[in-house]
Amino acid sequence: MIKKLFSSIKKILHQSSYFKWIITYTTPYLPSLILLITLNSALSLTSIGSSLISKHILDNAEMGSSIINNIILYFIVVLIIQILTLFSSIMTAVINEKFSYSIRKQIYDKILTSYWSDVTRFHTGDLMTRMTSDANTVATGIASVFPSIITFILELVSTFFVLNYFDSSLAIFALILGPFTSFVSVWLGKKLKSLSLKVQESESKYRSYLQESLSNLMIIKTFLNEQHATEHLDTLQNERMHWILKKNKITALSYSLMGLGFEAGYVVAFAWGSLKISQNAIGFGTMTVFLNLVNRIQSPLLGLSNTIPKIVSILASTGRIIELQNIPLEAYNESTLTKKGIGVNISDLTFGYTKEPILTSSNLEIRPNEFVAIVGESGIGKTTLIRLIMSFLHSDSGNITFYDETGSREQTGRGSREFISYVPQGNTLFSGTIRDNVLMGNMNATETEILDALTAASAMEFIHSLPDDLDTVIGEKGYGLSEGQAQRIAIARALIRKAPFLILDEATSSLDEGTELSVLEGIRAITPRPTCLIITHRKSVLAYCDREIVIENKQIGEVSLQSAV
Repeated sequence: MIKKLFSSIKKILHQSSYFKWIITYTTPYLPSLILLITLNSALSLTSIGSSLISKHILDNAEMGSSIINNIILYFIVVLIIQILTLFSSIMTAVINEKFSYSIRKQIYDKILTSYWSDVTRFHTGDLMTRMTSDANTVATGIASVFPSIITFILELVSTFFVLNYFDSSLAIFALILGPFTSFVSVWLGKKLKSLSLKVQESESKYRSYLQESLSNLMIIKTFLNEQHATEHLDTLQNERMHWILKKNKITALSYSLMGLGFEAGYVVAFAWGSLKISQNAIGFGTMTVFLNLVNRIQSPLLGLSNTIPKIVSILASTGRIIELQNIPLEAYNESTLTKKGIGVNISDLTFGYTKEPILTSSNLEIRPNEFVAIVGESGIGKTTLIRLIMSFLHSDSGNITFYDETGSREQTGRGSREFISYVPQGNTLFSGTIRDNVLMGNMNATETEILDALTAASAMEFIHSLPDDLDTVIGEKGYGLSEGQAQRIAIARALIRKAPFLILDEATSSLDEGTELSVLEGIRAITPRPTCLIITHRKSVLAYCDREIVIENKQIGEVSLQSAV
């Protein structure tokens, strides 16, 4: 019993934190939301007014009096209702779009400024689902659901008083049905919370596989796995459909029970009004008011009950967004080094992705302006070492310290990337022009600097052969270029940064030997000469390096010392 009590308290506290988060992110939109609520409230009151006008029209018609003025007034009120509805719809759409973009942007900024190792725990497809589907669910709640709740309450109160004026018994009966429908919604809402999470999780799996399979389309086709890929997508879709149907069944049951209460109120109003007419207690105009007002007092009750499943979905999506918001921000340490003559010292470094370490008690020093090659087979920790140096990963123990030619030192961190340039493995180009891709290394580079970087990367010859030269548009991952051409663009992107510390991770693996040596000569000719760490499988590269480093038995060691070329 105590355990269940603590569990319930924990859930309540979690949900209260969700509401606090929603309120915090809603604050900038309060003026727009207040205006929207005012419009919707005016719309509700005007609709009640139209019911009263219709009563006067029927009463006057029954007595043989003129109805022209009332009909004109009724037409004006209907026109006002349509105008208010139009403005309300437009404002809701604008707030929804702005708010959903605001959430997406904040998630995107959070991902960019958080620790790389923490972000990569999430699948890209899952991140996309949270940035789109979950963000839209929360935004819809802010722009539509929550303003509707306030409007429903105002409409309920005003309609009750007007109906009570005509017939208190009918007003009380219509109001009594409200708690019943609300109880049904709350009861079913508890079941919907877990189902909403299951739907979003299955949606993330579905999108993640789609994104992954499209990114690796060549692999699927290479191994003739098209049918298997389709079958696996069917499996994920069936799982997704299972939870969607389960959730929709509960939602449909909720709506049906609430609709039954709504219809019961309408039938009672119709029967009550008919009885009153048969007793000559009321006229047809009052009968119309009965039906309209019972509809209107039931409508906000039904609307309030219908918001329960929506609020459940909003809270479920809010929790998934908060999970990303809780990722710790990457500490920013502004570099104090001189940005030239940079070296790095690694001492007693130990790291493992699991309990099994990849590197243990490793030591290495790369002195300023040195060209150092790390050679070795795949999977021994070469790329891991680079990620540790660049502070994408954090060591279990040991230190990584950068220093400049003046002797100043600082620990590796985000600020260290100010003086590091990096060419990672694989094709890392973006869709767009070649110029855009090169400029990512230095957005303020001049045309001359662009050309110098491309020349040093031995890329100018093939670029001049392209239809639009530097402004040739390439596709995702450099589609339209060969692997070797894409690598040279990536190298130029790194060189245009003019960083004093350059890291090449298999950056020349797709180049022929002649082009590779030409690129290395271009890098060595840069003035001032950068410190360069090269990961490679090719022994020919060693002729351009001052030292060769190897990783063996989870430790870093030096093989030989070579004179500079």
